[in-house]
Amino acid sequence: MQKNVGGIDRTGRIVIGVIAVLAGIAALMGYWAVGIVTAVIALVVGAILLVTGTTQKCPINDAAGIDTTE
Repeated sequence: MQKNVGGIDRTGRIVIGVIAVLAGIAALMGYWAVGIVTAVIALVVGAILLVTGTTQKCPINDAAGIDTTE
């Protein structure tokens, strides 16, 4: 799979991913009362965004034919 995530898309994924992971951790530790399911969802979504942002490869972008590296 070729790189298909770049520019503002990459930066946004990394920033939002970090925020989501931190929110999930805060919820799991009891600092934010949103529930376990919401905390786990935030962690998973944050991890996916961080991985796709740092590797610059997104299977959904690939399937949709979207390339933001240009």
